[in-house]
Amino acid sequence: MSGRLVVCPTPIGNLEDVTLRVLAALRAADVVACEDTRHTRRLLDRYGMTGELVSYHEHNERERAGELVGRMRKGAVVALVSDAGMPLVSDPGFILVQACIAAGLSVEVLPGPSSALAALVASGLPSERWRFVGFLPRRRNELERLLLGTPETLVAFESPKRLAATLALLAAGDPQRPVAVCRELTKVHEEVRRNSAAKLAVHYGAVPPRGEVVLVVAAAPPGAQTDTQDRAVAALRAVVAAGARPRPAAKALSELTGVPANRLYGALTEHGAR
Repeated sequence: MSGRLVVCPTPIGNLEDVTLRVLAALRAADVVACEDTRHTRRLLDRYGMTGELVSYHEHNERERAGELVGRMRKGAVVALVSDAGMPLVSDPGFILVQACIAAGLSVEVLPGPSSALAALVASGLPSERWRFVGFLPRRRNELERLLLGTPETLVAFESPKRLAATLALLAAGDPQRPVAVCRELTKVHEEVRRNSAAKLAVHYGAVPPRGEVVLVVAAAPPGAQTDTQDRAVAALRAVVAAGARPRPAAKALSELTGVPANRLYGALTEHGAR
């Protein structure tokens, strides 16, 4: 059989969530590339598997990707896993997949556990349109823009150490926004707490959470995006009136507000034409 890459999602907590296809792929692989060999060895031991493990993490991705592609060119089958969930989704793997595609190697992706999808469904919030952003940004202006202005259900990973502050920031701008905090999904101490941003900010401010957290935030109410754009345009007019050059000012405000620079500049010039 020709060499190829098999991307294998692994359990996010409960080892019984691994799929039969993933187990078969891990057994058949010539080598399993994983973030932490000790962590993955526990999964393989649970199901009576032995095999070669090599570390593949954010610090050695480029070097290891070249090695693995070389082995696949010679016919090896490589299984790629992360410590939990789907590789590449806020986990290493992107560089290896890109390298395989560039080399003309087959890439097979197996379905499996996902904390983002589990949290979205458990939240009870609308799932027709939703946005996954990985780990939330740390810069206050970026975080505020994302939480208060996203026009669809927002799903994100958040550090338990920053959760209370993130909820407080959201509550300051929209205290009644529906939110779900999904913690330790599929594990013994799983918790899904649903409430307003204000009430959850108070709760987690008093009771700091532990473990892995997925935050699900309801879409911004209608008009939130328009309000942001109107404020940005007003700010642009003010700084231009004070002597700033329009295009650089529009670009700077775009980075702060998330409103496209061309839209801001267009609104400015349209206003001037009138």
